[in-house]
Amino acid sequence: MPLHSLTTRATLFAASATAPRGFLNRAREIGSRRGFLGDSGALSSVKQTHNVLVDASRPLSRQCSGEAASGATSASRATTTKNKSTRRRLHASSPMAKVPLSRFEPDTDLEQKYERIRQNVAIVRRRLDRPLTLAEKILYGHLVEPETAELVRGKSYLHLHPDRVAMQDATAQMATLQFMSAGIPRVQVPTTIHCDHLITAQSGAKEDLEKAIAQNREVYDFLSTAAAKYGIGFWKPGSGIIHQIVLENYAFPGGLMIGTDSHTPNAGGLGMAAIGVGGADAVDVMVGLPWELKAPRVIGVRLTGKLHDWTAPKDVILKVAGILTVKGGTGSIIEYFGPGVDSISCTGMGTICNMGAEIGATTSVFPYTKRMEAYLKATRREHVAELANKYSDMLHADENAVYDRLIEINLSELEPHLNGPFTPDLAHPLSKVKEAVKKNEWPNDIRVSLIGSCTNSSYEDMTRAASVCKQAVEHGAKAKTIFYITPGSEQVRATIERDGLIKDFEAIGGVVLANACGPCIGQWNRKDVPKGVKNTIVTSYNRNFAQRNDGNPLTHAFMASPEIVTAFALAGRLDFNPVTDTLTDKDGKAFKLSCPNGEELPARGFDPGRETFQAPPADGASVAVKVDPKSERLQLLEAFPRWNGKNIEQALILLKVKGKCTTDHISMAGPWLKYRGHLDNISNNLFIGAINAENGKANEVKNQLTGEYGPVPATARAYKQAGIPWVVIGDENYGEGSSREHAALEPRFLGGIAVIAKSFARIHETNLKKQGMLPLTFQDPQDYDKIDPSDRVSILGLTSFRPEEPLILRIDKPDGSQRELKVNHTFNESQIEWFRYGSALNKIKADLLAAGKA
Repeated sequence: MPLHSLTTRATLFAASATAPRGFLNRAREIGSRRGFLGDSGALSSVKQTHNVLVDASRPLSRQCSGEAASGATSASRATTTKNKSTRRRLHASSPMAKVPLSRFEPDTDLEQKYERIRQNVAIVRRRLDRPLTLAEKILYGHLVEPETAELVRGKSYLHLHPDRVAMQDATAQMATLQFMSAGIPRVQVPTTIHCDHLITAQSGAKEDLEKAIAQNREVYDFLSTAAAKYGIGFWKPGSGIIHQIVLENYAFPGGLMIGTDSHTPNAGGLGMAAIGVGGADAVDVMVGLPWELKAPRVIGVRLTGKLHDWTAPKDVILKVAGILTVKGGTGSIIEYFGPGVDSISCTGMGTICNMGAEIGATTSVFPYTKRMEAYLKATRREHVAELANKYSDMLHADENAVYDRLIEINLSELEPHLNGPFTPDLAHPLSKVKEAVKKNEWPNDIRVSLIGSCTNSSYEDMTRAASVCKQAVEHGAKAKTIFYITPGSEQVRATIERDGLIKDFEAIGGVVLANACGPCIGQWNRKDVPKGVKNTIVTSYNRNFAQRNDGNPLTHAFMASPEIVTAFALAGRLDFNPVTDTLTDKDGKAFKLSCPNGEELPARGFDPGRETFQAPPADGASVAVKVDPKSERLQLLEAFPRWNGKNIEQALILLKVKGKCTTDHISMAGPWLKYRGHLDNISNNLFIGAINAENGKANEVKNQLTGEYGPVPATARAYKQAGIPWVVIGDENYGEGSSREHAALEPRFLGGIAVIAKSFARIHETNLKKQGMLPLTFQDPQDYDKIDPSDRVSILGLTSFRPEEPLILRIDKPDGSQRELKVNHTFNESQIEWFRYGSALNKIKADLLAAGKA
């Protein structure tokens, strides 16, 4: 974001001594408030009963009822023995020796960050005079000015200093291009790029990876050299999925991270507030500016009981999604607590937090437990675990912390779930699926079963799924569907290969794919079913919108835990319930699967596998970053034009969207990912998946200048060439799904000026603002029905644009009649500056130039 109205302080960039200081101007006083909650009608005060670290001697492996857990306990003992000398050395010195944020960033200091968090939390606690939730401790612990920041949930804008930035290769292209435009020679916070999105699943790990490296050489070279030049850590293709790499190497309890992917909250499994953002937000932090976030409300989820038998961590979030729906978490952090937390592994918590993106949550977070400590030690971060133990009082909620809403789930009563199709919040307990299949006439034959992804690819996930495979092999049974397995990282892949799990998958007909996103994000060259054929797939992924995985609008995608998906692969039927139903062995006899078992952590420790990390040089000034002007995949950015100082008059309506319009509908992935670094080329996919309310069709709109129907991108280009601004009319929760910044860049690039909808998803609303567009909401949602695609739209009140003051929408009908409607916005003063400058990046560049920093 551009510069905030904050007093310049000597401590402002204490964590980054080289960050620019001179371009923060005071524009307003931020007053403290005692009234800490904006809407007190639905608050819940909950006594924290679980916020002590669980007994380290407890088994860390969750198996069938009555079975002994051994593997993870052995791993824990092995880790304990291995690190005795390390702990003795740490305890022998006071204060503790410097602990870096990660082994890749030796010059950083984690304890310094913990001390800053502790100081900030103490200041805020005195000001608010009440217990704090864990989410508040983390966010307020990263405030720029804790003494004066306004702290009203759901209202105040917080100015924060995140600890790090993480970007995947698809979004990193545009974010890096924007950072280059800012003119800063080196990133001001630890930043990484992860090559996981551009690898298409088709044949298998080796072949797919080799093909991707050849096809994407230009992009990988650009990201690699840019990372070297600007001080960014670079994870090569084949390293693994960004969120698994972050969990294994970078996440730490109590930290604050932003990432250019909507599933960044995965790091909440290690007690980190990790928030998905657009590339422009990442640029703010990378150049050393505070990052702005509207203070989230906090939804508490109290877990009691414990996971058992076929029930997995995935079922917790599938249940919560059914309760909150795809927009129920919007503007909120989901905070889990209660005695049930102790039965969930660290990576299991990551699964739950990861899929919190599907309910619109800002992020999700768990309190620090011994399960996190064990994972930190197993991933070679003993020193981080020691510090987390030392500062554990900051890593859980205070007693009697107050939540804006409270949900209670008894894990002992929770049954396995299957969510879908076409939306992640359509939740079905497994016992109800057979009835739902029949009632809704869903295709019962499963064509493909897929496990893995950033959501469910941990060692524990793989061992539990493999235990199901082993049972099938014992009975001579094979998968009746195509069965794909995606390890989450090179470390997980190498470890499951060493421990024989890959052979278990292959024994029933499974194919192991590359350590990448693959089919989860549409990078799937699917051959078994032609596009347009109705079919069913089941996955352990996080998102199942129409066309998401394979581009086929008639694919019914359902989501479950990896072990349930594996059981479905063996049955080949959607109405199969492994808890109650039987399979047939090689001799035609019925047999019933026992509940799965697995190891939370590998007994022999993790095998790191191939070295896939590229560290940046100490000085990258001499590194050349080349972008071929003739490239079809990379294009240097040109600044968007500034606002002309006038109201918007007589804009055309490019499209009135009917129903769900996710970022996938606005800017599809799949084959379009190769153009993520070329704004002009990727704009050819603008709105091609959105449904036109006028005719019920996708990618067919009427050109109001010619009267002819044609593709949406071509029509937008025609309006742009004619110099006529255009708007889009949207429905509920417009822009949900992936954080896809291109869904905001493309309409801006092709001449769009505003999106007027019933409501917005958080990340997309911010992305639109960052690119100089106007995300506006109908004051009366029924006004959506009063606008026709043939109308002209004027937006009045921009010359006196102010926070919390509605704007006027004047509608001119073809018959000459007019009507005026009120529309709301959520712009604050600094965000209004983004609009006036034409984009947040324009504002940043102007301020840096004024300060002599660019």
